[in-house]
Amino acid sequence: APTRHTVAALEMAFAGRCGVALYLDGAPDGCLPELFSEEPGVLLQVREADIERLRSLTIGTRLEGLLQEVGSITADAALSLQAAGVTVWSRPLAQLRSLWSRTSFELQKLRDDPQCAQEEQAARVSGVPLLFGDLTFIPGPFVIRSGQNRPRVAILREQGVNGHVEMAAAFHYAGFEAVDLHMADLQAERASLADFRGIVACGGFSYGDVLGAGRGWAGSILYNTRLRDQFQHFFARPDTFGLGVCNGCQMFAQLRALIPGAQHWPDFLANRSGRFESRLVMARVEAGPSILFSGMAGSRIPVVVAHGEGRIAALDPAAQALVALRYVDGDHLAEAYPHNPNGSVGGATALTTPDGRFTIMMPHPERLFRSVQYSWCPPEWRTREQGPWFELFRNARDWVEAAG
Repeated sequence: APTRHTVAALEMAFAGRCGVALYLDGAPDGCLPELFSEEPGVLLQVREADIERLRSLTIGTRLEGLLQEVGSITADAALSLQAAGVTVWSRPLAQLRSLWSRTSFELQKLRDDPQCAQEEQAARVSGVPLLFGDLTFIPGPFVIRSGQNRPRVAILREQGVNGHVEMAAAFHYAGFEAVDLHMADLQAERASLADFRGIVACGGFSYGDVLGAGRGWAGSILYNTRLRDQFQHFFARPDTFGLGVCNGCQMFAQLRALIPGAQHWPDFLANRSGRFESRLVMARVEAGPSILFSGMAGSRIPVVVAHGEGRIAALDPAAQALVALRYVDGDHLAEAYPHNPNGSVGGATALTTPDGRFTIMMPHPERLFRSVQYSWCPPEWRTREQGPWFELFRNARDWVEAAG
């Protein structure tokens, strides 16, 4: 029977957020065996213009004559069954999706924060686009800058940090000399921050986060007089910049007393969901002084998050103008889960300093600086090598060059 893959078609409709019409061979009252047979098979979605080409590829193979057209994509967000060209049954995808996820929803209410479970269930059936791309800038060329003038940026890490390789690659492509700098190198005086124009604290789990996210890492600086003075001097230099991502964001937030203009930065607390959140979510670049987001204000871009403690519970009014990124739900700031994966007030997820030289953020732009790193992105982004987040690293290089 041609419609043996109703379940697969339904899963494809959920993922693609589009309607599907399935064709029945027999009479409507005798269709159950057709719909729920579990014999092996493959369900393919093929453009209409490619159907005959697909058939030609099966000639001379064991698949010859076995291809059957079992349905089509429809404009309405529904699953419908058709017999002899007449719709005999139809239900909205939102209703079917709610039934489909009911068991997972009930388990989530018991395991995680119940309110977050309710909000995620509502998001599943809302029809609001979860992911999209909306850029206010034209991405520049993806090139490695040539020549000898490669400013040195320290890719700073501590035990447990695991995001340093992607971060180094992103800065390398943007024209920096990315140097792997472990805290042990600074503690043993094998290296000095005086030799760098930028420092980047990467994501991961410093000290296993057993002392609180980023706090153990920050403590190794704050309670070491020589290191504390070295970092404070670096932050005070007018020709330096810094970026803290994920665990590095939490660590930089604990160093706020050493960073000019960062005194209003918040702490980052456990996610409201009570879970480690690893998702692709939407973030909007806010207008502000950050040198890294120059020219990107208003852009809404999918970005990776991966953290257990990313929630900003309260934000000092003086810090509102320093927010550089916020989670969004379509055209609106995201307050509800999972569009706002950690429950941060006002969707805030990145901050900067008044002079824009130092920026902290929970999401991971380094994991998406190439378009091929995306699990999903608008098809037109696949035509170029760089992802839109590469602009952040290019901006850093342009600022260093302008600063001299």
